Amino acid sequence: MSPRREVFSLPQNGIIDDKSEVRNLDPQLQELESSVESSLRPLSLDDFIGQEDLKGHLRIVLEAAKKRGQAADHFLFAGPPGLGKTSLAAIVAHEMGSGLRITSGPALTKSGDLAAILTGLQDGDVLFIDEIHRLSTAVAEILYPAMEDFQIDIVIGEGPTARSIRLDLPRFTLVGATTRTGMITGPLRDRFGFVARLDYYKVDELRQIVERSSHILSVPTDHDGANEIARRSRGTPRLANRLLRRVRDFVEVRSDGKITLETAREGLALFGVDELGLDKVDRAILDVLCRTYSGRPVGLSTLAVTVGEQPETIEDVYEPYLLTSGLLERTPRGRVAGPLAWQHLGIPAPEIRAPLFDG
Repeated sequence: MSPRREVFSLPQNGIIDDKSEVRNLDPQLQELESSVESSLRPLSLDDFIGQEDLKGHLRIVLEAAKKRGQAADHFLFAGPPGLGKTSLAAIVAHEMGSGLRITSGPALTKSGDLAAILTGLQDGDVLFIDEIHRLSTAVAEILYPAMEDFQIDIVIGEGPTARSIRLDLPRFTLVGATTRTGMITGPLRDRFGFVARLDYYKVDELRQIVERSSHILSVPTDHDGANEIARRSRGTPRLANRLLRRVRDFVEVRSDGKITLETAREGLALFGVDELGLDKVDRAILDVLCRTYSGRPVGLSTLAVTVGEQPETIEDVYEPYLLTSGLLERTPRGRVAGPLAWQHLGIPAPEIRAPLFDG
């Protein structure tokens, strides 16, 4: 397949924000935010830092597809927000020399929405569906024959005169991204030829990402400054780039424009990011568990109402890091603070703890 210009299509004239929701923006603001994010995204597997095993597997799959002159198999990338699932979709398109179309599960409210996108694809195109687990059943069923046979059924007319016709689709590659693999139906999940889960990044990998991004943004950053930002980025590249931009703002206004260990610490403290990388909401969650409920188990709904966030946001955005870092635990009766949370808040932990529940 010959290389051609990449095509990007955002759902309902919006963009996908840090909590994987679709929101509408003024076109000028949309263009500005998209350009900043896109400028920091890696363009190839060589530029992509971290996830070494996944990159090795992708190289083989994509190289084999190029040698056969065929579209690559369908990919499903799973993991918490901000680990690079969207970037990998763009890399798949770039490596294959194909066009890229972007949409999201919540934006595809009707089966006709997806059918219109599928029929508008060209041979070899990559279709990226973010939050694919949020597709409705009716919309997901359109994908079954599209992914397997590259065909879709279209119903023309209504009532007794309605008839179904089958349309052939170009050979395309579907890349799905999800934060909840378990919510994807079995028939849809089984049609992906390559399923991978992205892991949190190591501090050294995040430091390399910060150094690369600071070079792109023309922000002088020394090794220790980049490492301090990486250390507080909760294993997430998206957060690392966001913190880098905030520290850049700080050093441009309050310092000489260079990010060092000292200025990184001052800037991150100013924006409310503590030594463990916790922000205001993270600390509010721990404060509710430790102070408000004194270590007693708290249900997800109660926790969300007390903190002022949606349960899905607590579960998808904040809990994964708190769980993996030992700050939060799940029990049969609800969420409880982990030993590190009491230590971090400087509160003596109660002697009686709820039993752990692995599920």
